[in-house]
Formats: sequence, C-alpha cells, structure tokens
Amino acid sequence: MMASTVKKPLLGATVLTFSIFIAIVLFPPLHPFSQAPISLDSPRLERPEIWSVRRLVDWRPCNWWLQHNFSALPDGTNGYIRVDCYGGLNQMRRDLCDGVGIARLLNATLVLPKFEVAAYWNESSDFSDIFDVDYFINQLDGFVKVVKELPAEIASKEPFRVDCSKRKGVFDYVENVLPSLLEHHYIAITPAMSQRRDRYPLHAKAAFCQGCYNALRLVGSLEKKASDLLQTIPKPFLSLHLRFEPDMVAYSQCDYPNLSSSSLKAIEAARGDRKPWTGEAARIWRNRGKCPLTPNETGIILKALSIPTNTNIYLAAGDGMMELEGLSSVYTNVVTKSGLIKGEDFTKMHGNTKAALDYYVSINSNAYVATYFGNMDKMVAAMRALKGLDRTLFLKRKDYSVLFSQGLVGKELEDALWKVHRDDYVMGKGSALPDCFCEEKI
Repeated sequence: MMASTVKKPLLGATVLTFSIFIAIVLFPPLHPFSQAPISLDSPRLERPEIWSVRRLVDWRPCNWWLQHNFSALPDGTNGYIRVDCYGGLNQMRRDLCDGVGIARLLNATLVLPKFEVAAYWNESSDFSDIFDVDYFINQLDGFVKVVKELPAEIASKEPFRVDCSKRKGVFDYVENVLPSLLEHHYIAITPAMSQRRDRYPLHAKAAFCQGCYNALRLVGSLEKKASDLLQTIPKPFLSLHLRFEPDMVAYSQCDYPNLSSSSLKAIEAARGDRKPWTGEAARIWRNRGKCPLTPNETGIILKALSIPTNTNIYLAAGDGMMELEGLSSVYTNVVTKSGLIKGEDFTKMHGNTKAALDYYVSINSNAYVATYFGNMDKMVAAMRALKGLDRTLFLKRKDYSVLFSQGLVGKELEDALWKVHRDDYVMGKGSALPDCFCEEKI
C-alpha cells in the first residue's frame, strides 16, 4: 500500500514536468506581435498567436550555391539568348530567373531581357526601369555571361524565336533549343514551365539561384521610393498579400453570391467566356482550394491564428480590390500604398512599379501572410528565407473550404484552422522554393 501511494504522486509530477517542457518548446515567449506572455494556466495557451509557436524546420540557402561548389564558367559561348518576359512583374521575374539558368545550361551569353509593354497591366516599363542593370551583371559574374549590347555583326538582326510554350511531358532545352542557338547564334525565348530544374546540372541551378535571389536589386530611384514607403508604415507590421480582384475571381470560375452588387458586376464584366461552376461541381472545385479567399474569410483565418485585431497590416494588393470592408471592419489598422503615397506620385506609377513596392515592403515586413501561392508569394517567401525572416505563412484555402463545408463554425472552426496552419508553420511548409534552399533542423 505504501508503495502505491508513493508512485502516484511521482507519475503526476512526471506528467506535469513533461507538459511544462512541451509548452516551453512549442510556446516560447511571444514575438512583438503578441500582446502578453503566455502562462501555463492562461486560456490563451490553447490557441496562442501563431508567431509564438517555435518552428522545428527552417529553410536556408544551400551551401553548394553560396560556396560556389560547381564547375567554372567556360571561356567560349554557344551564342546569345534574350529572354522575353510577359505578364505582371513577378511573372516576368520568374521567366527571367529561368532564363538565367537556361543560358548557363546551354553555355550561352545572356542578353538583357525584354519586358513586355502591356496595356492590360498598365505597363510600359523595361528591365532597366525596374532593376539595377550593372548590379545584375556584376552579381552574375562567374555564373553566366551577360551583355548590355550585342556584337555589331549580330546587333542589326532580330533574334530567331524559339517556341518554348507548355507541352506535354518535360521540355528539354538541350534537345529542343540548343540546335537553334548553334544555328542562328542569337535566339529569343520565353521559358517553358514544364522543364524540371531538378534535372539541371549543378552549375545551371547555381546560375538560376544567383540570378533569382542575389542579382535582382531595384534601380536606385525605385528602391528609395520603396524604402520611403516602408518607413511610413506603422511598426511592427504584417504584410498581407490579398488576392480578391475581379479578374482573379473571374479566372477562378468560383461563384460568390453574397457579394455586393458592385462586386458582382465587376466580376461579371471580367468573366468573358469563363462561366462559374455550379451545383456539385462548384462544391468540389471550392473544396479543392481553387477559390480565392474573400477579405472576410481572410479575417476569420487571421483571428483563428490569434493575430490581434489591432495588428498593423500593410495590404500588398493590386488595384480594384473588392469587399475590403470584410477585413478592415475587424482588423482596423489596415494601410495601403495608395493611402500612404501622395496622390500624384501614385497615379503616375505603372503596374510593375506598384508591384515592386509591394515586393520590397513584403520581404522587409515583420511578418508576411499570403492568401495565394502565386509568383510574388513564392519569391517573397524565398527572399525572406534568404534574410532569415521566418514569420511567413500561406493561408490554406482548401482546408478552410473543407472545414466550413463540414459545418464547422465559431470556436470549432477557429480551433481546426489554427491546428492546420500551426502544423505548416512548425514544419516550415511553403517557406521557400526548394530549388536553391535546403531544409535545416532547428
């Protein structure tokens, strides 16, 4: 009897000690976004602010890239490649990154890229209007040859256009592009998304990584404007990339019957031939995570993550954002670049310039949250990993839709949302592109 009475308290003490240890590991003292430290008996221990959770995995630049553990650049060249970039700034940045890797793969000299002049994006900027050309060339020294001007015997010619558009199967640049480069000596390409970079030799991957993450610096005047904007944002702050513009919703083919009449009209005007899914097909589509989160849904998830409603939020978003009051009625400290930059300066900006400001602010923010996983989000996440900034999170549209369709509401929904996002944050999922970054246990 005496033995049994001694063992019970010891077991209880062991369990309590283990519980305290787990709490300390998972919930260390809160970061600046948190309002108060978490005590073990606090009701907030159940769902603390997401940034207070200690991560187990981080992503950092791979040593083989940073330490130049790859073959040297050959003396000769197989010809000249110009990368023609289309779309918004971050889509063009993605194509340019690929182009740097392709040029090294084919032992070609890279000509400064051509940025599309696009009325749709309110855009007429070229590469040199956005990025520092000399810095770009200097940073790529030893990775790939880059020239501002072509040799006289080639400069008068238009490049031979090589189609690299999406195809079934893997598009092989050595097999499909190198013969044209050797024949014509000067070609223009828009990279194909179907090529797998994990098949690149290490020197081509290194060129891609260097071009993407170390060689692209904003031109001086634009970087100053971005820095000035950053200084005006109340600190600390969260940069939120919220995608709920009419064209984005129209492209998704999702139905949102409860929006305002003005929003519904804007979406309908942008739809064209893309009609929304209906009935069971619409439910399946939404539960696959294909529908952009509304500002209201975004606010629900942020609250579920225990992000305080007085958090300073910089809205990194394009023009024409709809239903913003669904977020700003809950998170009252939301600022935008149009509200922080003087009216005339803002109206003179093109699409690429505005996107560059959002990019700069987002990679330098205290935290970054995205409702989508597009070109900007991937690049920002990688740059933040490069800078050692780990408060980066992608909201899970699929999980939100599935949980909501299961009838979860209120605290039940919030608890479930917190758990799925916590698991992602702890393991560093989605924190960086895998091509140039390696997993690091913390």
